Amino acid sequence: MVSKAKIKWIHSLEMKKNRDREQLFVAEGNKLVSELVGALECEWMLAEPSWMATQGHLPAKTLEVAEEGDIRKVSLLKSPQQVLAVFRRPAPGLEEADPANGLILALDGVQDPGNLGTILRLADWFGIEHVVCSPDTADAFGPKAIQASMGAPARVGVHYAALEIFLNDRRTAPRYGAFTEGDSLYEAPLSPNGILVMGNEGNGIRPSVEALVDTRLRIPPWPASRTGAESLNVALATAIICAEFRRR
Repeated sequence: MVSKAKIKWIHSLEMKKNRDREQLFVAEGNKLVSELVGALECEWMLAEPSWMATQGHLPAKTLEVAEEGDIRKVSLLKSPQQVLAVFRRPAPGLEEADPANGLILALDGVQDPGNLGTILRLADWFGIEHVVCSPDTADAFGPKAIQASMGAPARVGVHYAALEIFLNDRRTAPRYGAFTEGDSLYEAPLSPNGILVMGNEGNGIRPSVEALVDTRLRIPPWPASRTGAESLNVALATAIICAEFRRR
């Protein structure tokens, strides 16, 4: 049976300050843990025997077999599955996020962890290897973001940095931003490398970051004269724009 101390420890990692201090995060669910366990350092795992039997070797520093009710006691989810694990956070260097080598996503104040996790999953799908987040963007290693990312942090480098400095230091790269007004996404010239900035759900890209964008992109409605929704969800907009970059 899992100890009360372990339960308290896992629940403490629901708070960002504790994740930051220990450089750890919690992942739950059969598919998600399977995605992460071969790629990131696993500190502790609690799993039911039926799930373990389908996995082969599990490289966890500590592996505990869950008894009945254990997963439910430890879980941070409303509907626990068969496995929960604690992983060490990857720490890629910001210098690796080089727009000369490919497309980089930059997120300016994205607040919803579900949106953030979905954007990381999109980056993984479209082969975008680095996502640079402003300091006030949601924590990519919080429970909701990790669930939505479906293992993307194992393959996508996540960085937190002042976007004004990041963009200013990379002036030679094309710098795009998503806006409600600007050049049509389908008509603007797009480069296979550069930086794409996506803004906050309510306020978009802040003025200090906007000043460093070279090309303002907008997703036109269809038909162009249609009056409908004021804007798109940031994760959905990211998917549409990234798909057009890759189509080119």
